[in-house]
Amino acid sequence: MSLVPWCDGRDGMYGWIWRHLPGNAWVKALISLVLALAVVYILFQYVFPWAEPLLPFNDVTVDNQ
Repeated sequence: MSLVPWCDGRDGMYGWIWRHLPGNAWVKALISLVLALAVVYILFQYVFPWAEPLLPFNDVTVDNQ
């Protein structure tokens, strides 16, 4: 039984990642920051430019009157 009512022993994906990172808390925090920045970089450099033509942002239905 847990001491906090919202914790049922499953800490999810982020807990799994945190447990598997090497080092102490400061090293884990630094590695987590680098990983998050790498994900943001990959999204902005590769994923968003690839997906942009597929998105309907330029499909406007307002007439010029």
